[in-house]
Amino acid sequence: MTRLFNAPEDFADEMVRGFVAANARYVRAVPGGVARSTVSPAGEVAVVIGGGSGHYPAFGGLVGPGLAHGAAMGNLFASPSTQQVRSVATAAQQGGGVLLTYGNYAGDVLNFDAAQEQLRAAGIPCETVTVTDDVSSAPPAEKHKRRGIAGDLTVFKAAGAAAAEGYDLEGVVRVARLANERTRSFGVAFTGCTLPGAAEPLFSVPEGRMAVGLGIHGEPGIGETEVPTAAGLAELLVGRLLEELPEGVGRVEGARVVPILNGLGAVKYEELFVVFGRVAELLQQAGLEVVDPQVGEFCTSFDMAGASLTLLWVDEELERLWSAPADTPAFRRGSVAPVAYAEIAETDVAADEAQVVPHASDESRDAAERVADLVSIVRQTVDEHVDELGRMDAIAGDGDHGIGMQRGSHAADAAAREAIAAGAGAGTVLERAGDAWSHRAGGTSGALWGLALRELGGAIGDERAPHATSVAAGVAAASDGIRSYGKAEVGDKTMVDVLVPFSATLTREAETGASLADAWGIAADAAVAAAAATADLLPRMGRARPHAEKSLGTPDPGAHSFALIVRAVADVLTERAGLATKGTTA
Repeated sequence: MTRLFNAPEDFADEMVRGFVAANARYVRAVPGGVARSTVSPAGEVAVVIGGGSGHYPAFGGLVGPGLAHGAAMGNLFASPSTQQVRSVATAAQQGGGVLLTYGNYAGDVLNFDAAQEQLRAAGIPCETVTVTDDVSSAPPAEKHKRRGIAGDLTVFKAAGAAAAEGYDLEGVVRVARLANERTRSFGVAFTGCTLPGAAEPLFSVPEGRMAVGLGIHGEPGIGETEVPTAAGLAELLVGRLLEELPEGVGRVEGARVVPILNGLGAVKYEELFVVFGRVAELLQQAGLEVVDPQVGEFCTSFDMAGASLTLLWVDEELERLWSAPADTPAFRRGSVAPVAYAEIAETDVAADEAQVVPHASDESRDAAERVADLVSIVRQTVDEHVDELGRMDAIAGDGDHGIGMQRGSHAADAAAREAIAAGAGAGTVLERAGDAWSHRAGGTSGALWGLALRELGGAIGDERAPHATSVAAGVAAASDGIRSYGKAEVGDKTMVDVLVPFSATLTREAETGASLADAWGIAADAAVAAAAATADLLPRMGRARPHAEKSLGTPDPGAHSFALIVRAVADVLTERAGLATKGTTA
């Protein structure tokens, strides 16, 4: 288990501070993560990587000359927020454009894609390559759905070396895509990992058994078997990876591969070397030429006991880029040319956005106090159920839903109170709360709840107090935005399965002239029923998708948390004397 921490909710931030203090030769702190502390050539393409914390040396440990220019570092096992990605990319860019590259997880895709849009709107050319190396997470016909695990390293290294050689953005993208297409990984685990402050690991494996095909966020494996010998494990890993040749590799015999045996956190190097001895024999027996093998920790999962094997099938260009010099805190190759250090200036991208509170009517400012009280109710509801949400999420996912919701709701509550103190109207209170939620929580739930609150705030506005029809319009806009942004539909076993019937019911009741309290209460009943019904669905999106059967009988955590929240808000609304009459305000 993770033993050394202060407050669990501060672990990621304190880890980044300590990492920067220990590695000032390579990195400097920027809002949202780290960037190189050394000067990069003007016009060079910036390779910006990132993901959740808890995977060191991914992602901050791979920042430095010859590799990444910056890393957006989210909270534990949660993607960085849109603001974090945009901030790091802006700090790292050198005028040659930005490549965003990261593991293919739903929350990361949502937030990095949103950041890409914002960077392009700011005049910074930006492209994306997602890493999809994990063969256990989807079949070859759906390899674009695969998640990224330790194969992140090969893609990041090829892209960083190409940028250092002077490739333009199109060239760096091409190389990153080629490296991704030619990288395959497969992993196993003997124990799960435990987040700071948690009493139990995110998943467990029976004594003497081994999870096969696991993820790096505490997701359980897709299968289970007895723990083999070191040689037996090597045979399992190599055998699985040689079943599938990348596009462009005609046959195994004579091909050249870079093997990377990765420890996931609690397996000792000596054990890895024992396994690799047999891995090398098997690769050579298959007729492969082994190039620059790597054994160690490259992408971990806190204290998980496990290992993964990655094969990068190189051609002449990829082999040259893999072997090119790099100098980062955790990965070094050859000798890079001397570099100067940048002048460190803390710049917060968000600070460029004026925080002037828009004009609001007296009616809206009065209502804003009540709206802020409801945001506090959301926080309290999440706090009451945080452990339950984590346990539900751990059944087929990574177990961080409760933690992420807690971070987001606390940030939203604080932002709402700050907006009230500045004289904001009801709409602005919700918009500020949404921005804070998405920024602090990160991950899929952070992006979606941030969007929902912003859409609701925009519909309510600052000129009038919220009423049933304006709230229903805002919820409908949130529903449409979340479905468009997250790509989920009803039946995918996500929050959308609850949001859509909640919105439809709220709109119907508001159109009949029901008060906000009555309309919201009826809609909340529909949400609770819809959330319970997700127990019978198989997930078709997100981290739970590879473990679909395991989630049968358990409601979707995002759907369940949404239902809990709207039910708690309904209870408060019905208690307010001012909501007894149709058409009255919040």
